[in-house]
Amino acid sequence: MGLLAGKKGLILNIANDRSIAAYIADICIKQGATCGFGFLPMDNPEKSERRVRKAMESFGWGEQWLRPCDVSKDEDIESFFAGVQERFGTIDFLVHSLAFANRDYLKKEYGNFTSTPREVFRQALDVSAYSLLALARAAAPLMPSGGSIIALSYLGGEKVVPGYNIMGVAKSALESTARYLAFDLGGRNIRVNTISAGPIKTLSAMAVGGIDDMFAHVERKAPLHRNVDGDEVGKTALYLLSDLSSGMTGENLYVDGGFFSVGL
Repeated sequence: MGLLAGKKGLILNIANDRSIAAYIADICIKQGATCGFGFLPMDNPEKSERRVRKAMESFGWGEQWLRPCDVSKDEDIESFFAGVQERFGTIDFLVHSLAFANRDYLKKEYGNFTSTPREVFRQALDVSAYSLLALARAAAPLMPSGGSIIALSYLGGEKVVPGYNIMGVAKSALESTARYLAFDLGGRNIRVNTISAGPIKTLSAMAVGGIDDMFAHVERKAPLHRNVDGDEVGKTALYLLSDLSSGMTGENLYVDGGFFSVGL
C-alpha cells in the first residue's frame, strides 16, 4: 500500500516531462494518489496543454483530469476550483510548482536587476508568489480533514544568484508567504512547507542567465559534489505530502546536495 493511497491532490503546474512537477506527480501517483492538474495558459495555451499531455503519456499515467488555470486571474482560480470540487469533492494536498518572469530580465549582467521595470516586477511576484496565497485560499475549504500544501523554491530567494534576479525576489516572497499561510492554516490542520531545490535542467531553469555555470559551481562546491535530479525532489515532496511529516509546517527543506550549507 502506497504512502498516498486513497489521497487526492492537485499539482500546478507541469510545464513538460522534465519539469519538477512531473517528477512529483509521478511519485505521488505511484504511491497511490489520484491527481488533478492545472497548467498556465500564458503564451500558447494549446502548446502548453500538449506538453502536459505528452508528460502524462511518457510517464504512463493514463488519462488525468487537466484544466488551464491562469493564476493571475481570480476568476480563473474560482472556475478551476469549482471544477475540482465537482470532480474530486475534497482534496488532501496541493503542489505549487509554478513561476513566471520576463526572461529578458533573467540575465547574468551587472545592472540587469536594477533595470527591472515595475510591470515585470509586478507580474513575477503575482504569478510566482501571490498565486500560492490565492490557490491555498481556494484549496483550504476542500480540505475539511486537513491536508498538506507545498511550494517549490530556490536558494536565489535567500542569496544573490547572478542571473536569477527578479525570480530571486519572487522566491523570497514565496517562502515568506508559505510561512504566514502555515500560521493561518495550522488551526485547520493544513500544513504548508517549501522545498528549495538545487538547479535542475528544466525548461524554466534554462531561461536563467548563466545556468550552465550554476550547474558546474554546484558540482564543485556541494558536499555531494553533484547536482540533484527530479526524482530526489519528488521523494522529498512525497515525504511532505504524506503523513510521515505530520508534525512539520512552515519549513523550507533543501534538496541541493548540501550546496546551501557551504560558504567559501
